[in-house]
Amino acid sequence: MDPDVIPDYDIVPCGRPVPVPIGGTVARVALSVWRRPRIKALIRNGSYDVVHIHEPFAPVPPNLGARTSSALTVGTFHAYREHGHLYRMSKYMLRTSPRRLDGRIAVSNAARSYVNRFYPGDYEIIPNGIDFDRFATTAPPLEEFDDGRINLVFVGRMEKRKGLRYLLSAYADLKWDYPELRLIVVGPGEPDAESQRVMGERNLTDVVFAGRVSDELLPAYYQAADIFCSPATGGESFGIVLLEAMAAGVSIVASDIAGYRGVVDHGLDGLLARPGDHVMLAGAIRTLVEDPDLRNRIGAAGRIKAQRYRWSNVASRVLDFYERTARRPELARLA
Repeated sequence: MDPDVIPDYDIVPCGRPVPVPIGGTVARVALSVWRRPRIKALIRNGSYDVVHIHEPFAPVPPNLGARTSSALTVGTFHAYREHGHLYRMSKYMLRTSPRRLDGRIAVSNAARSYVNRFYPGDYEIIPNGIDFDRFATTAPPLEEFDDGRINLVFVGRMEKRKGLRYLLSAYADLKWDYPELRLIVVGPGEPDAESQRVMGERNLTDVVFAGRVSDELLPAYYQAADIFCSPATGGESFGIVLLEAMAAGVSIVASDIAGYRGVVDHGLDGLLARPGDHVMLAGAIRTLVEDPDLRNRIGAAGRIKAQRYRWSNVASRVLDFYERTARRPELARLA
């Protein structure tokens, strides 16, 4: 979606976000539940046609207030866990039910299968979107990485579940045969203890830790990559970083986990490796290092796929879902 044609919107802050550890990551959520009356009043006085809640069972002020709305109420579910009872716990904590939602969206098959374990029903799959043009438009090259070496790029937070330690082990194995290979790690935080241990034991002194980079620079880092690798071990319901790399035309190596299988078709627009298996991960990277033509084919196929995830396409699907949901006989009052 072109930022220049987006109209002005009113944005009402709903409390100060605080970091909350959950599922191997840290989510920033607003826990200012005392703002619920104000939020209920804002929704009631706004006379909205649609109230759209993301993660409807999260105990955050917008969700607590929106559940009392008489407008068409739609919920989008993002979470995925191999194990755990996040939604079942929420049911008792919040005393709510998906039956209060007029329509339900899941961002992937993985997210749908997870929520459906606890709240069976009909879920429309509408994926997350990306700003395709921002990543596809050629950015000024990063001169320090534009030297003919093969760049292997990782983008993500320094969290254990992102699997950086497995990529570091794979990289250490590959460096013996491909000394021109370079690993660039982009993302906030410090490497976890296991990653530090791997670097120490394998004497990895040439890994480039770029840290947090600006939104303006991020496309250039993707485009600097010959191979993009995301070795996450689980807990991913979707693969936004994969799609951003695809939009940049970069070949992909990723873990064969539920959230990534919904984005990558193995052998067509990426290669998938067993999660937590650094030997298999190194083998997939080796395949692309040794076959530049395959890298180019995978990168081109990924770019074509990523266009389907433009925000304009995703937004159109959401709007269509609103209209179809409102036309259901039991919701004729909202038509």
